[in-house]
Amino acid sequence: MTLDVIFDGANVFVLPFWLLMIVLPKWGITQRIINSTVPFAILAVVYIYLFITGLSPETAESFANPTLTDLARLFSDPQITATGWVHFLVMDLFVGRWIYQEGLRTGVWTIHSLLLCLFAGPMGLLSHLATRFVVQAVAGRGADAPAESVPESP
Repeated sequence: MTLDVIFDGANVFVLPFWLLMIVLPKWGITQRIINSTVPFAILAVVYIYLFITGLSPETAESFANPTLTDLARLFSDPQITATGWVHFLVMDLFVGRWIYQEGLRTGVWTIHSLLLCLFAGPMGLLSHLATRFVVQAVAGRGADAPAESVPESP
């Protein structure tokens, strides 16, 4: 299997999970699939394979005490870039899964955050944290509003 096939396969592999979370979030099958750790285990195996096959004494030394210049040089190697990309795919999907599960649990709207997370994980995470904060602040304001005085019955 070539590096391009592994890279393309990993990219395609994550798309159904994102699609399910974004388009059919409350579908029971979506919830069962997304609650599974199997997709992460599969991607982790791909990552470990790429990591081990791309590891050399030189790369190990560069990663042990990295400088920006070392990392730029390392990531010019397609094997290292593919390994890093699969790392991003795993972690972004993991964060997306958390956003999805958190949204179901709290009722906070997540589509925008999941879309951002698909393309730029940390932005999606920040979007969800901000959305959750706003929703909780608005809900808190409503709960903290003074209740009308109602006389107690005797």
